[in-house]
Amino acid sequence: MPPLRILLVDDSLPFLELATRLLSAEAFIHVVGRALSGSEALAQVLQLRPDLVLMDLAMPGMNGLEATRQIKLQTDAPYVIVLTLNDNSEYRIAAEAVGADGFVPKLDFSDALLPLISSLIR
Repeated sequence: MPPLRILLVDDSLPFLELATRLLSAEAFIHVVGRALSGSEALAQVLQLRPDLVLMDLAMPGMNGLEATRQIKLQTDAPYVIVLTLNDNSEYRIAAEAVGADGFVPKLDFSDALLPLISSLIR
């Protein structure tokens, strides 16, 4: 099976670098791109055709909810997992409402993300 192609979206460059290092250590994952905003994510989804987008919620300009909504409207849309510092039910409900396939608090990133990814791609 070819590696899972992932696009990382977050306005924090240090978080993008950390996430890239952690995910690149997994043989079944290939980080194909990184975006710093929702609008940049939309362009990269069209260009790179990732299998999965890891989307931050709180970003300047187009936030992660709007970017997720627009991505999920596309034909053959990738999976989208929302990542956020704010782990509350309002954000979970909002992420689900725009079509996100999963929700992971950034504090649980290293423990919860890989099991969620595995459950999506089975």
